[in-house]
Amino acid sequence: MKLGMIISQTDPETVFNALRLALYSLEQGDQVRIFLSGRGVEIDDIEDARFNVRELARKILDAGGEFLACGTCLKLRQSEGSEICPLSTLKDHYEIVRDSDRLVTI
Repeated sequence: MKLGMIISQTDPETVFNALRLALYSLEQGDQVRIFLSGRGVEIDDIEDARFNVRELARKILDAGGEFLACGTCLKLRQSEGSEICPLSTLKDHYEIVRDSDRLVTI
């Protein structure tokens, strides 16, 4: 299965649970692509002792998952992105929506 996720918020528990689903899907042999939009591009700034979002994102990358981030949203925040939050385009967003067997929005 090709799982696409759109994350557009920074609530630690919600993002953590979305990433847990992404990692589980990868462990089942699925492909996972995550597009960060709006506040979602602030994923690197999520800090919560109970929900280690950055560690989980790293595990997703190590397991073969892919993160992409809205370039316009990053520019609005004067950010150039990061490894977890790489600068991407509307075309990338569109392709995730078009090519996914299942699409989850958070």
